[in-house]
Amino acid sequence: MPSDTAPGPSGYSDADDAALYDVLNPWNPDADPGDRFYHELVMGAGSVLDVGCGTGAMLHRARADGHRGRLVGLDPDTAALDRARRRRDVEWVEGTAAGAAACGSGFDLATMTGHAFQFLVGDAEVRASLAAVRGVLRDGGRFVFETRHPQARAWEGWSRTGPGDATDLVDGAGRALRLWQDVDSVADGVVAFHGTVADRDGTVLREDHARLRFLGVAELDTFLAGAGLTIEARYGDWHRGPLTRSSTEIVTLARR
Repeated sequence: MPSDTAPGPSGYSDADDAALYDVLNPWNPDADPGDRFYHELVMGAGSVLDVGCGTGAMLHRARADGHRGRLVGLDPDTAALDRARRRRDVEWVEGTAAGAAACGSGFDLATMTGHAFQFLVGDAEVRASLAAVRGVLRDGGRFVFETRHPQARAWEGWSRTGPGDATDLVDGAGRALRLWQDVDSVADGVVAFHGTVADRDGTVLREDHARLRFLGVAELDTFLAGAGLTIEARYGDWHRGPLTRSSTEIVTLARR
């Protein structure tokens, strides 16, 4: 199942969901090349806005590693922000990417990690979000994000086809859980799917339905240009390799 999704409410609390996300997605720039890619950029920027910050792990780590500038996390998920706010030397703002102006302006760097950009599904939502992010950057500030390359067709491996496709784990509260995911539809570049959290006996605790948009390079670049963002660099992997016919990621560094 894609690591950036977590189950939605259905008998399992929002606080449980946020805690489970951290179990499933530990932020570890020492071991994970994607986390390291972002961590280096964050540590090199004087001020950072993390759009879709979730539980705040990236900014927590940056502050713990000595970042002394302004760090702001923006997310619409109240429960995730409750966990993020355990660290009080970072600013936390509840809201969407399109409402980024609430975070102020003059940022050196804005980020969207964990494929969060793909949750912007409609054209109007993409345009409003990019315009808002550009608006909070200083002149020369950068927006860095990644989206799964549609050519890799990642969704084809997301549906459960047998017991081996479920993930068994013990959460932070000591509960033995089973997680799985299924794709509901694929149409016009949008993948609808749902994730399930259950007890080990199969009793469903929580289900979440969501949609992700898979933008190709040309369409993505049209949106960026329309928002007044210039592409500074483009990579096909977390080691700054070029985009190729086998790339699974589109990693973009854009500049205001």
